[in-house]
Amino acid sequence: MNEELKEYLLSCNEDMEKAISFLKNEYGTLRAGRANPHILDKVFVDYYGTLTPINQMANISVPEARMLVVSVWDASQLVNVSKAIAQADLGVNPIDDGKVIRLIFPALTEERRKEIVKQAKALCENAKISIRSCRRDCLDIFKQLKKDGEISEDEYDNVEKEVQKLVDKFNQLADDICVAKEKEIMEV
Repeated sequence: MNEELKEYLLSCNEDMEKAISFLKNEYGTLRAGRANPHILDKVFVDYYGTLTPINQMANISVPEARMLVVSVWDASQLVNVSKAIAQADLGVNPIDDGKVIRLIFPALTEERRKEIVKQAKALCENAKISIRSCRRDCLDIFKQLKKDGEISEDEYDNVEKEVQKLVDKFNQLADDICVAKEKEIMEV
């Protein structure tokens, strides 16, 4: 296999790794039974006219399994941070004591756990769609190379098998991550 084909395969591999990385990040923001500081990653506060992520303006700690404590560095922004968390619809109400904000996560009901598992499976399927899209893009390039006479039919067949191996590997990885997340969510 020539260097050009290897580079295309490497690029395809990197794109598939990005899909898995995105899946892991999305799973970090999904609420499981425990408090997770990443649930606040998508919450932004209007900080002097600039939308700022909470983790860039406060310390977020987990003192107990079902509690997050947000210590805002600029005390004048405590109310704004509390408001932003309330508006983010995280399923938890912020408790502002004037110094820190506490988020106490109630135990999830069985029904809510099943809804979250459905979200997790949908995210996994989206990752697989991205992986298949990478495969399609990569194979389109190889088909064009074959059409232009730059690679032979045998080389194309070999490359197609290599791309399918990558797809199978990353689909299995996505499934494994999904099963682990599902187990974490359903854990009481």
